Amino acid sequence: MKVLATAAALLFAASASGNPFAPQVTKNTAKANYIGALMRGAKPTENSQLRRLEEEAQVDITSYSLKFEKCQFVKQYNGGQGNNKNNKNGADTILATKRFVVFRLCPNSSCSSCNYNYGEYIVDMDTYLQATLKYKQEEQENNCIACEECGNDDAAAAEEEAAAEEAAEDGGRRLVNCNTCYDECLNIQNMEENGYVDAAEYTQCQKIYENDNSGKVYYAGAMCSSSGTRIKIGLFEDDACSIYDSSAEIDQYLKNNNGYNVKLSYHLLKQIFPESDCVASCADANNVDGNGNAQVAEVCGDLYYAAGKCESAHGFESGIASNDNYANQVAQEELVCDFISTVAAGSYDQSGEIVLSGGRQTVTGLSRPTGGQKFALTFFILGTVGLAGYAAMLHHNLTKRSKADLSGQGGALA
Repeated sequence: MKVLATAAALLFAASASGNPFAPQVTKNTAKANYIGALMRGAKPTENSQLRRLEEEAQVDITSYSLKFEKCQFVKQYNGGQGNNKNNKNGADTILATKRFVVFRLCPNSSCSSCNYNYGEYIVDMDTYLQATLKYKQEEQENNCIACEECGNDDAAAAEEEAAAEEAAEDGGRRLVNCNTCYDECLNIQNMEENGYVDAAEYTQCQKIYENDNSGKVYYAGAMCSSSGTRIKIGLFEDDACSIYDSSAEIDQYLKNNNGYNVKLSYHLLKQIFPESDCVASCADANNVDGNGNAQVAEVCGDLYYAAGKCESAHGFESGIASNDNYANQVAQEELVCDFISTVAAGSYDQSGEIVLSGGRQTVTGLSRPTGGQKFALTFFILGTVGLAGYAAMLHHNLTKRSKADLSGQGGALA
């Protein structure tokens, strides 16, 4: 109960403050609010002042790599916002579905184990998808461009393969493998012609099917697998992608521009949650300073800046504790660590509802009893009433018999 209460407190703080994971900011003045709004909407470029300002607030994580840990939906109190419609009738709900991803920053040399000197973090799913998919899309494009430049002879192919292995050992971006890249890039290029569509295009909730006659509407959006180890595209009944329909296959409702059914290709999406490998190195070898030191990769910087941080408990050497810009997060770190532990421990099911310790039953505050539960409840109520009546009857009979015996004994004595 303490852990769940801690999680609830964190979630309430999240809904109240908007982003409890952001660094400590200046006083809430009109000027600060205006600058803050501009900064949130700005996009850093290679030479922009924004990038320099962000670098002053960041810790050095260039010796680490990004590793996916878990995806989890969590239902929390909606705070009476009155604009979150998460059910079929369009009525406001007191529960809102929040989507989280837990990830780690692991030393480059220990991505597979990652059991010490690592940081653990939690961020909303949309932020994670946006940052990692952008990184993987750029990597995919660069690989296919490099593939076109591959040599045709065996010596060139062997040289490229050796360079790729060396880069992987150094924690850098994967270079193209000339032995396999051609078929891979050709499949990507001909994906639609082969009857597939990129699953990464459906991570944002969007309508994919509507039947005017039956009124049936389906939406597609990103969701967590039951184990939380994968992110997949699910079929939902509402425009918030919170009411999951497990009875229908999404491929039955996906069509191309010509009206033909297509299937989802997870070629790109599955790269952001590898099972035993890291997603990306946090050192950008293509962006170095005047001393030749690699700068923090954008994918890691964006996620680190936005995430709730749990570092001290795992011996993270480059953490927020020594950075004044994150004083607020240092004070809340224990709370964040408790919430991450709750999520990682399986305290929520696939839909985000709390799992009771005795089994897979969940508590939502809005759920209705099943037929079996109704029968059991009725049986126990009637049984209790019947036993109470039987006990009253026995008491009456025993009392009556006791009075009769006393009367008989009185008559005998007389």
